[in-house]
Amino acid sequence: MNSLETQTAGPVTETAGHRVPTDLPQSIRHYIDGEFVDSTDGETFDVIDPVTNATYIQAASGKAADVDRAVAAARRAFVEGPWPRMLPRERSRVLHRIADLVETRGDRLAELESFDSGLPITQALGQARRAAENFRFFADLIVAQADDVYKVPGRQVNYVNRKPIGVAGLITPWNTPFMLESWKLAPAIAAGNTVVLKPAEFTPLSAGLWAGIFEEAGLPQGVFNLVNGFGEQAGDALVKHPEVPLISFTGESATGQLIFANAAPHLKGLSMELGGKSPAIVFADADLEAAVNATIFGVFSLNGERCTAGSRILVQREFYDEFVERYAAQAKRVKVGLPHEKSTEVGALVHPEHYEKVMSYVELGKTEGRLVAGGGRPEGFESGNFVAPTVFADVPPTARIFQEEIFGPVVAITPFDTEEEALALANDTRYGLAAYVWTNDLKRSHNFAQAVDAGMVWLNSNNVRDLRTPFGGVKASGLGHEGGYRSLDFYTDQQAVHINLGEVHNPVFGKAD
Repeated sequence: MNSLETQTAGPVTETAGHRVPTDLPQSIRHYIDGEFVDSTDGETFDVIDPVTNATYIQAASGKAADVDRAVAAARRAFVEGPWPRMLPRERSRVLHRIADLVETRGDRLAELESFDSGLPITQALGQARRAAENFRFFADLIVAQADDVYKVPGRQVNYVNRKPIGVAGLITPWNTPFMLESWKLAPAIAAGNTVVLKPAEFTPLSAGLWAGIFEEAGLPQGVFNLVNGFGEQAGDALVKHPEVPLISFTGESATGQLIFANAAPHLKGLSMELGGKSPAIVFADADLEAAVNATIFGVFSLNGERCTAGSRILVQREFYDEFVERYAAQAKRVKVGLPHEKSTEVGALVHPEHYEKVMSYVELGKTEGRLVAGGGRPEGFESGNFVAPTVFADVPPTARIFQEEIFGPVVAITPFDTEEEALALANDTRYGLAAYVWTNDLKRSHNFAQAVDAGMVWLNSNNVRDLRTPFGGVKASGLGHEGGYRSLDFYTDQQAVHINLGEVHNPVFGKAD
């Protein structure tokens, strides 16, 4: 079988200091009903290395026919196969084996992920660990899960029964692809569903690892299916497929709106985690060093390609100048480098199309704010998708770099005077995914958190999240929440069962005289 999971980590070759993993597959193929297959029409697309922008592999380009085949396999596995009918404990054992295998292949996974996406290798290693944690969490949750029972003594008992829904369509993004695939795959299959995964076309390399991991862990054939391709072809066919009752999507808000419209005629269940332009609000009583360190990490980690990035920093005027000076100086020290180097803190952006988008905002920012760090290519990187960590100060709320998601290592800093002004600025975008509040005032922190338009708020901390809590946003940042029981709510139908324990009490129509 020509699959990624058969490859082993080994020495890498170097070209001008840039490492290319050994044992790359000949091509990237779909995985349908337990087999790696080409597209029905034989078409492929180029996958590029973000450091050189050279094509390094061809991937099968999925269309409606390929999605039909994958959905048919998943539907057959759901209707005829054992997976939906297995006890939660039995499914849990499989999920724990999946987590074990992800952990044992973490180095290889990180190597592929870093090469394919441009993420720094140290951060790619963290994503592998998180992917394993996602499977462990839902393996435990489906065993520990307790559903509601409502009793009226001597009269009736009412209980809730959870049932898997069917074929789940999972559409995932190109930032931290393997981890975000696990975030959807784990609860979907834990609940007893079968799946069709459509990974992002920019970063399809690591998705093929799932096939071998699932096979070795004992997941039945047809439960997991993978179709590569473009969103407007493979993704669109999956969204519109009449035998796919639910879609989980992570990506930009404009695409989410299109999916919402295309899914509506079929009345599909939708969970959509979309864009963000999250504020980090720093009050004058905050720990300055902690706030600078956290907000540097919050926008420049993962190359700035993260939906929860605190890319708008609102700073109280009392120490605004000091904050900007320290922040700019530290941003200039952030290490830009080749993704495989352990010292690298910001690597290469994922694709030249995205690089051009980010650089267009950098140029725009020079007309909208005061450039205090970065603003172009980092020194020594004349090619590839490298952007120096870029900081704009004195950015007005009307600026596009204040309002629009850039999804790169670019931050806008804006002053405020009062708590009321800070709240107005924080809420002054169409997005509402995350917010970060830095203050030592206990009342202020909780009151501000409850008033800000954000699905998630971190107080004096940065993106440390318990897997039991809901993940999602408000406004243009999403529809619905996943995480913990919210994921099981989405991936199951909840059926209420009512049992009468006493006399039947109901009016009698048509009673004989």
